[in-house]
Amino acid sequence: MDYVIVGAGPAGVIGAETLRRCDPQGKITIIGDEPEPPYSRMALPYLLVGNVDEAGTHLRHGPEHYKGLGIEIRQGRVKELDAVNKNVNLMDGEAVFFDRLLIATGSHAARPPVKGVDLDGVENCWTLEDARRIANRTKPGDRVVLMGAGFIGLIVLEALAKRELSLTVVEMADRMLPRMMDDVGGAMIKRWCEEKGITVLTGTKVTEIGQGGEALSLSLDGGDSLEADLVVCATGVRPNIDFLPSSGIKTDVGILVDEQLETSVPGIFAAGDVAQGPDFSTGNQEIHAIQPTASEHARVAALNMAGRKSRFRGSLSMNVLSTLGLVSSSYGLWMGVEGGERAQAVDERGFKYLRLEFEEDRLVGALSLGLTQHVGVLRGLIQTRVKLGPWKDRLLEDPHGVMSAYLESTQGGAAPFAAGY
Repeated sequence: MDYVIVGAGPAGVIGAETLRRCDPQGKITIIGDEPEPPYSRMALPYLLVGNVDEAGTHLRHGPEHYKGLGIEIRQGRVKELDAVNKNVNLMDGEAVFFDRLLIATGSHAARPPVKGVDLDGVENCWTLEDARRIANRTKPGDRVVLMGAGFIGLIVLEALAKRELSLTVVEMADRMLPRMMDDVGGAMIKRWCEEKGITVLTGTKVTEIGQGGEALSLSLDGGDSLEADLVVCATGVRPNIDFLPSSGIKTDVGILVDEQLETSVPGIFAAGDVAQGPDFSTGNQEIHAIQPTASEHARVAALNMAGRKSRFRGSLSMNVLSTLGLVSSSYGLWMGVEGGERAQAVDERGFKYLRLEFEEDRLVGALSLGLTQHVGVLRGLIQTRVKLGPWKDRLLEDPHGVMSAYLESTQGGAAPFAAGY
């Protein structure tokens, strides 16, 4: 059996390792389009601040790891997929045959349609090469503008701040982390960053980037302007599906997959940021571009590729993030559901916030800020879909009892109810 995996990120590597455990004799090939060994994008901020070297970003350590498993790693960019003849056609003209294919091509950084966004000095922070350029082009005190304050943007913000740069964040939405936090949480994170010396401009668009001598000049929609030595663009990502139009594989935002992570073409599977699969909370097909989802996608897809029937239960929308020491998390349907009920507790001075969303007597979504002890419990209550019964009313009065509610509802024993902060 010839297994081919397109994409050398976490989904690709975990898929290959799972295949090898299931099929000791099959031929396994990973095709990646970057010259480096498979690495983790989540490690790039640690590289920028010097906590790890480049080898520390690698997903697996030791040059013999893949060779020892009989997994071939090869560099190449895919031109198109010939699903009829089962060939992955590369830009260099070579065709790689497959019996089973896993598409784990991930995403690419997307830049907004702003004049001057392609000027020298405007960087992404999405690849290892991007991180090298940012590190080489900045020194303490340099003026840096970060475009975008979403999840990726705030991961980059953490690294840039630790490099002792003069940092300004520009976010077009009305709050930071607009897809992960509500108004209360977003405003709290903004105030936290400002107290750390970072300038944050929300509800603001960059309309043009120009070159003014050695500096870059950014025009804002309110008529103001900013000068920068470097601009880092973190305005979102898009799935890598450009090579699929002639393949017959059905796509939407990403590649549509079923509960086995199989595409519309039998024998071809997808995993990770590129896969639009079942959502745990809604049952709809969604993309959840987070590493836990990519890892589980890859495991389930590989099992099915090897003939071991496995079902993906659906990915839970979840994000956990530390912003200069302030930990925030969001799970499931944190924005609430029609006819549902909500509990909130806010401590503005202490930078603590907890929001719980209920559908009947089940917890379906949650936000947490500055409350790390609740993170695992919130996820557990949502994923188990446990009926809270009388605990729901107690949590509506004081949401801080989630630990007691979890223990009694899932394990049959309750910890003492601890109200308040």
